[in-house]
Amino acid sequence: MNLRKLSGMTICALLLSAAGEGLSEPQLLNGIAAKVNGKIITQEEISSAITANDRQLLMRLYGRQPALLQEKMRQLRQDALDQLVDRELILHEFETAGYQLPESVIDEYMKGIIRERYGDRLNLVKELQLKGQTMGDFRREVRADYIVQAMRQKNVSASVLISPYKIETYYAQNTNQFRMEDQIRLRMIFVANRPDRPAPVTRQLADEILSEIEQGAAFKEMAAVYSDGSQRGEAGDWGWIEPSKLNEELAAVAATLKPGERSGVIELANGCYLMMVEEFRPTHVRSLPEVRDEIEKTLLLQERQRLYKQWIERLKAKSFVNYFPITASL
Repeated sequence: MNLRKLSGMTICALLLSAAGEGLSEPQLLNGIAAKVNGKIITQEEISSAITANDRQLLMRLYGRQPALLQEKMRQLRQDALDQLVDRELILHEFETAGYQLPESVIDEYMKGIIRERYGDRLNLVKELQLKGQTMGDFRREVRADYIVQAMRQKNVSASVLISPYKIETYYAQNTNQFRMEDQIRLRMIFVANRPDRPAPVTRQLADEILSEIEQGAAFKEMAAVYSDGSQRGEAGDWGWIEPSKLNEELAAVAATLKPGERSGVIELANGCYLMMVEEFRPTHVRSLPEVRDEIEKTLLLQERQRLYKQWIERLKAKSFVNYFPITASL
C-alpha cells in the first residue's frame, strides 16, 4: 500500500486483521489509575503528565480554599488521566488495525525533535540521564507521539471542513461577540520615575518634552527618543485601544481628546505621561470579512473536538477500559 501523508508526517499503513483478544477483569492494585486493554496507567504517570505551571496555578487560585483546592486537584488529575486513556486507546487502535510504521520515519522525526528541543544528541542524552531514562525510552515515547498525531489527523482533522454558510450563520447568531466599543488610535510618551531620577526631575523632563512638541517637534519622534514605555520602538504607538482599557486617570484624559489633539503632562505615581489621539473609531460591530478567519478557526476547533469525542467513544466501545480511584494530591 502507498505511503499516506498524515499531518505532515509520512506513515505506511498496511491493514491487517483488526480482531482484538478478550482480557480478564483487572484487579485493583496499589498505584493503578486505569487499565486500557491490559495496559496499566499509574498514579505516577498522572502526576508526570501534570505540569509545574498547572500546579502553581491551582495553588495561586485556590490555595486559601482547601476544600475547593482538593476538588480542583482531583479534576486536574482526572483530566490528565482521560488524556492518558485516550492515548492508549489510539495506540491500541493503531496496533490492532494493522497499521505499520517504518522505522526510517521515526528516525527522521526524532532528528527534528532533537534539533528543535535539545540542539543536539549530547544535550538529549544528558537530559535523559537526569530523568533516569534511556534513548530507547525516548524513542518509544517519540514513536507513540507520532502515531497519536497521525491517527488524530487521519480520523479527525483531515475530515473537517467549514462551509461559508456555517461561518455566516455563526456570525449572524453571535453579533454581540464582535461588537467593539469606542476605540482610539493612541500614541503616548511615558517618562518613568527611577532611583536615579526622582519624581521632580521626571516632571521637569516631561515638561521639557512637551515644550519641544509645542515648538514644533513631532510627537512620535519625541516618543522614539525619550519614552520609557514598551512602545518606544514603535514611536509610542499603542495602536487601536479602548479607552476603558487604560489606567483610570489616563482614560479620563483620553476621553477629552479629539483626533489630532494631545494632552498636557499627566503626572501619576509611576511617572509622567503625554498622550496624543490620532484617530477615533466609534462603537461598531466588526464586519464579516474582518472576522471570517477568526470564526472559521473557532468552528474548526469545535468540530474537531466533537469528532474527536465521537471517535474516542467508538474506540472505548470496542476496548476494555477500567478505572480505579485516583488521588487528589499533585
